[in-house]
Amino acid sequence: MKSKILKMLRDADEFISGQSICDALNVSRTAVWKYINQLKTEGYEIEAVSNKGYHIVQYPDIVTKEEIESQLVLKESETENIIKKVVFYDEVDSTNNVAKQAAEDGEESGTLFVTEHQTAGRGRRGKTWISPAGSEIFMTLLLRPEINPAAAPMLTIIAAMAVAYALNDIVKYISNPIVKNISKSGIPVECFIKWPNDIVMGNHKICGILTEMSAEPDWTNYVVIGIGINVNTEQFDDEVNGIATSIYRQTGVKVKRSTIIVHFIKHFSQMYTKFIETCDLSAFIEDYNTLLINCGRQVQIHENNCSYTALAQGIDKFGQLIVEKEDGQKTEIMAGEVSVRGLYGYV
Repeated sequence: MKSKILKMLRDADEFISGQSICDALNVSRTAVWKYINQLKTEGYEIEAVSNKGYHIVQYPDIVTKEEIESQLVLKESETENIIKKVVFYDEVDSTNNVAKQAAEDGEESGTLFVTEHQTAGRGRRGKTWISPAGSEIFMTLLLRPEINPAAAPMLTIIAAMAVAYALNDIVKYISNPIVKNISKSGIPVECFIKWPNDIVMGNHKICGILTEMSAEPDWTNYVVIGIGINVNTEQFDDEVNGIATSIYRQTGVKVKRSTIIVHFIKHFSQMYTKFIETCDLSAFIEDYNTLLINCGRQVQIHENNCSYTALAQGIDKFGQLIVEKEDGQKTEIMAGEVSVRGLYGYV
């Protein structure tokens, strides 16, 4: 109910009367008043005027169930929204952990788990991700795709593209006259992908994605896609300070995290529907390679105890990176088996 009231307040051009809310939702004036006060407690600045009703003056930067759900109703011209449910926690050890447990307990596909604070997040290769509260996005999407397990890891590529598109949507509309789409370092503010799924801005990492699944030999039980995005983070630990960045550090502008989540859902829903039709990345190769910051660059490949330099040429329909070795031989490398670095830095 609170999500519906918040959506009505969002959609109103000016004031909306309490009676209009009551009539639309079939609730009492007392119930409306109670939910309005709850929203005020959560940080929404709501103006109430006699004979006019309610009007939202200011939105807080929060990622609650109601804040996200109130923005999720799509226009008729947009694709179906695959998100069926949002689950919010003030604090968890890891959204991937709670998503996997929920999946084992029978939670439905399309459930999005979000938290303000992660105490034991995990990154690729088992690295720990300790996360501050209130400035980043920590979410995990639970899916039950009817696909062969071999195709499931490709969903990581889809998620990476959706994040990059969502962040580029937000940055495009930042209206700070000082920024003008240029970062503090003079590098254009635009997100790219470092193969396979790290999102980079200004040659620094802004997002990490960790996909895990439960599967039988020929059946996927479920997939969880964990996403962590540095949004309004001002400082990083010394260990990652030279690699990590945030939208705020790049632009000097703080943005509403819920808006990024909603844009991600929109892009991911569109691409997920298309992916399920073929169970490969054939429809996304060109778009992904446009986002691929490694594409056309010399990279260092670290595979087992062997390292070599090669020219990255983009991905194939399975998400493998196609590289050309110094002797002209082309080969495909698979995520999880190798590490790819730029010759002179992170990208």
